[in-house]
Amino acid sequence: MRNQAVEANVRSLTHSVWPAQAMAQLERNAADSLGLTLYELMQRAGQASYELARQLWPQAQHWLILCGHGNNGGDGYVVARLAQAAGFSVTLLACEGSKALPEEAQQAREAWLAAGGVIHAADAIWPEQVDVIIDALLGTGLNRAPAAPYNRLITLANAHAAPVLAIDMPSGLIAATGIAPGETMVADHTLSMIALKPGQLTGKARDYVGRLHHDDLGLSAFLAGERAPITRYDAQDLSRWLKPRRATSHKGDNGRLAVIGGDSGTAGAIRMTGEAALRTGAGLVRVLTHEDNIAPILTARPELMVDALNEERLDQALEWADVIAVGPGLGQRDWARKALKKIAISEKPMLWDADALNLLAINPDNRQNRIITPHPGEAARLLGVKTSEIESDRIAAAQALAKRYGGVVVLKGAGTIIASAAGELAIADVGNAGMASGGMGDVLSGIIAALLGQKLTLFEAACAGCVAHGATADAVARQRGTRGMLATDLFELLWQFVNPEMIQQ
Repeated sequence: MRNQAVEANVRSLTHSVWPAQAMAQLERNAADSLGLTLYELMQRAGQASYELARQLWPQAQHWLILCGHGNNGGDGYVVARLAQAAGFSVTLLACEGSKALPEEAQQAREAWLAAGGVIHAADAIWPEQVDVIIDALLGTGLNRAPAAPYNRLITLANAHAAPVLAIDMPSGLIAATGIAPGETMVADHTLSMIALKPGQLTGKARDYVGRLHHDDLGLSAFLAGERAPITRYDAQDLSRWLKPRRATSHKGDNGRLAVIGGDSGTAGAIRMTGEAALRTGAGLVRVLTHEDNIAPILTARPELMVDALNEERLDQALEWADVIAVGPGLGQRDWARKALKKIAISEKPMLWDADALNLLAINPDNRQNRIITPHPGEAARLLGVKTSEIESDRIAAAQALAKRYGGVVVLKGAGTIIASAAGELAIADVGNAGMASGGMGDVLSGIIAALLGQKLTLFEAACAGCVAHGATADAVARQRGTRGMLATDLFELLWQFVNPEMIQQ
C-alpha cells in the first residue's frame, strides 16, 4: 500500500509563502533579474523533480509521466527526457487542449520528441509495470474541479500501487486555498518550485500533499530581497521567541494571568487552560470559575489559585493580572455575559476563546489588545457566514476576522492561520489529526496567554503558542500515534518546546 502519511520536511523548507496568484509574476521577475529565460527555469524545475524522484525511489525502473496542457506539463516533459536519457523506461501520457501550449512548455515537448520520446494519448492503456508516477497534470493556476480527461487520470493514479511525486501541486488541489473541489491526486511527495504556496500548507493540503519538499531553482539571491506576504513557522522557530530565562528571574517576571471560565459542569476546560499556562511558564495563574469547580480544580492542580467568579473577585483579578484569558467553559448565561462585559473594558492584553467568541458574535466590537482563537464554526458565527465559506479560503477568513475584530486572530485547523489587524500573516506548519479531540483549544488558550505574560507581542505569542502546541502534539503522536490522543497528554512533553534550548538538535 502507498504511504499517504503527512511528514513535514521542516529542516529544509523555506519560511516564505507566496499567494498562488503572485507566482507567475514572481517567476518572471526572478528570471529577468538573473538573466534567465522561463524555459531555463522549466529545465531547472524538471531537473529538480527528476533528481528528487531518483533519490526517493532509486530502484524505480519504469516511470509513468502524466503531463497536462500547461507549464506543469512542460516540467513533466523535462523529467521524461532526463529519465529516458538515464536509461529508464518512460511512458508519457499527455492531455491535449484547445489552445496552444505555452511557449516554454512547447519547447520542452519538442525536446522530448527530438530525444526519441513518444507521447501517448490521455486515454492510453497504462503499462503493466509502473514503479513511480510523476504528476505533472495541473499546477498553481487551477481554480476549479479538474475536468476530463484530468479527473480520470487522477482517479487511476490514486488507485495504483506506485508512489506519486507531484510537481508543484498535487493535481486538483487549489494552490491559493488548499481546497479540493473535485478529484485530487493523493501524492506521496510534493516538490514546490521557487516558493511555497498556501494550498500546500492549509485547507485540505495534508490529505493530498504527502511529504512537502522545496527547491528555489537557484533563485535564492533574488528571493532573499523579496519579502513574502506569508510566513511559515515550525518547531525550529521557537528559539526566536523563547529565550532562556535569567538565573535571577522570579514569579513576577513571568506574568500574572487571570483565567475566567468554567460554568457549573465544565471545570475541565478552565482547569486545562490554567494548567497549560503554568506548563508554559506563567509565573502565577488565578482561575475564576463557578464555585462548584473550585475543589475539583485545586485537587487536580494545586499550583493554581482558584476563586469563585463574582463581581468583587473579578474586579480584583482584573486589577492584579498582567494578562486575561476568558472563555473556556464560560457558557452563555447572564453570569458569563456580565463577566465578559466587564473584561471587555480592560486595556490589558487578553485572549478570548470558546463561549467568549460566541458572545462576541452577538455583540461585536473591535479591540487591538485582544487575541481571538476561533475554530471554523466559531469563525463562521463571528463573520455571519457558513462554516463551508470559512474553509473555502481560510486565509481570507482570518484576514476578514482581523479587520472586523482587531488585534490578532488564530483560525484553528490543519494549517492554523495567524493574522493581525496590522497585516501580519503566518501559517503554523505543525500538528496532526490527533488534535481533533476535546480540550485541545483550551490548552492552546493557556499556552498563548502565558506567552503574552512573558512579554511577547500579541502576534508573537499567537505564533509561538500555536507552534509549541502543535509541535508538542506531534511529539505525542510520534510516541503513541494520533488515535486516542488527549489534550492533557501534551502536558507531559510541552516543556521540551517552551524550553527550545533543551530540544535535541
